[in-house]
Amino acid sequence: MIKVGSIVAFSFLTAVISAQAADTMKAFPPAEEGMVRYVLQLPKQDDESVFRVELMVGKTVAVDEANTYFFGGQIEKEMIKGWGYPRYTVKKLGPMGGTLMAVDPNAPKVDRFITLGGEPYFIRYNSRLPIVVYVPEGVEVRYRIWEAGAEVKSMEKD
Repeated sequence: MIKVGSIVAFSFLTAVISAQAADTMKAFPPAEEGMVRYVLQLPKQDDESVFRVELMVGKTVAVDEANTYFFGGQIEKEMIKGWGYPRYTVKKLGPMGGTLMAVDPNAPKVDRFITLGGEPYFIRYNSRLPIVVYVPEGVEVRYRIWEAGAEVKSMEKD
């Protein structure tokens, strides 16, 4: 009897979580024409305050190995009216720029994921809401999870 009760409770909890996720997605409209919507649902963590999510927006491009490249553009955060949920948008991927190191013109090109220029874009880790990013067609969204270490160090006075 206990086993059956556990199975029923687990099934109910799974259904409730799925329903909540579906309800949450109602806040995020479908992508407009020419845009794509990426959705990331993060797994729950015991202490989410020690985690951050780095969003990386870009394209895979055939380039030389020696230079560093980037795209113009920026990630914009906006709050969805009536819901208070954030959504992230890159309206346009700007031109690609890079360093100008001389390379062998006969050297083969390599496929690399080239991201937006500037500082990395970090957001708070929150498993209760999806991370929703709208980008132009042909643009990819990748992410990386960062975790703070347990060790905290003191600085010395000057």
